[in-house]
Formats: sequence, C-alpha cells, structure tokens
Amino acid sequence: MPVNSIFGVFAKSPIKPIQMHIDKVAACSELLISFFHASAKPDWVEAEKIRKQISTLEKEADELKRELRLTLPKGLFMPIDRSDLIELVNRQDKIANTTKDIAGRIYGRQLQIPSEIFTDFMAYVQRCVDAVKQARKAINELDELLETGFKGREVDIVTLMIEELESIEDDTDSLQIRLRRHLLAVEQHYNPVDVMFLYQILEWVGQLADHSELIGTQLELILARS
Repeated sequence: MPVNSIFGVFAKSPIKPIQMHIDKVAACSELLISFFHASAKPDWVEAEKIRKQISTLEKEADELKRELRLTLPKGLFMPIDRSDLIELVNRQDKIANTTKDIAGRIYGRQLQIPSEIFTDFMAYVQRCVDAVKQARKAINELDELLETGFKGREVDIVTLMIEELESIEDDTDSLQIRLRRHLLAVEQHYNPVDVMFLYQILEWVGQLADHSELIGTQLELILARS
C-alpha cells in the first residue's frame, strides 16, 4: 500500500493499519493447515503453490510494517504511546516471518511429518493458529477501547480475550511436549537429519503461539498505561 494511502488510513483511525497488518499475519499462518496437508500427500506442486502464497502475504505484511513505521505520527493525541504501537506491530510481524520460515524449511527439504504423529501434529498446528486468531480478535477490539477511553466493560472484554489467549498458548505447550515424546519414540525409523529438522519445526510452530501470547502481553501493557 502506498505511503499516501497509509496516511489516509491514519486520518480515519490510527489503529486501522495495525489491524490491517494482523489480518495479513493471520491469513499467512492459516495457510499452514493446507500446506501441511499438501506436503503429507505428498503433493509438492500444491505445497509450493501454498508456500508462495505464504511468502506473498509475509512480504505484504512486512511492507505494511515498514510503511507504518514511517508514517505513524509522533504526536498522536491518543492514550497509546507510539513506541507501544510499533512494538505491537513488531510482535505481529514475527508470526508472519516464522510462518514463512516453516513453509520454506519443509518445502526446501521436502520434509514430511511422520505418519505416526501426523494427526496429533495437525491438532498442534491448529491450536497454534488458534492463538494467532485470538490475538487478531483482541487487536480488533482496539477501536472500541479508544472510543471508550480505555475504561469500562470493553477493558473487561479485552482482558478476558487475553486470558483466553494465554490458555491457548498453555495448550500448545502441552501438545508440543507430547509430540516431542511421540517423535522420540519413532525417530529411529527416519533419516537423522530429517529428525533434527522435525524437532526444529515443532519449535517453530510453537513460536506462532508464543508470539501471539506476547501480543497479548503488549496489549496488557497498553491497558495498564492508558
């Protein structure tokens, strides 16, 4: 989006570009579901198609982040510090970056998730994507928070959303521990180098939830300061 367009968006709402960014980020992470199903078939032509879609969304999110940094006014008359907004976008952006890295690593090595753990793995991926969706849901409440002056019922609503986000992240931790245990039980049947990368993929997928929780932490900080 051109810089002039970003200025136009800011004229309407200083929060809107941040919500636009999280929309790109969430769409990027959601593509991992179909990407992993394609790689499991294996259909590497379809997987590459989805990987390119992920890469495109990541680039669009990155461009939006850069433009937002350049155009975010330094004298915003609102109860949110400029540095807090920039940090919020930085944390959102890490989700898109991690998603791109996951797809790139899987496709680059044509790495497949072992069939013995695939069902549990997809439940894990879905729960991590759920965390991203919950973070997006909370970010989309920022307009209402501004309208209410960060007071009253809207604060309670966002606080509950953040608590739910923390609960989802706890779920992903438990799922990752279980998956690591299951992978350990079958790893001797697979290429040792692939196994090393599989453990890395488990960690990177978990980072989607970790980064999402940090968005919630940043929102809590904003609420405390407002």
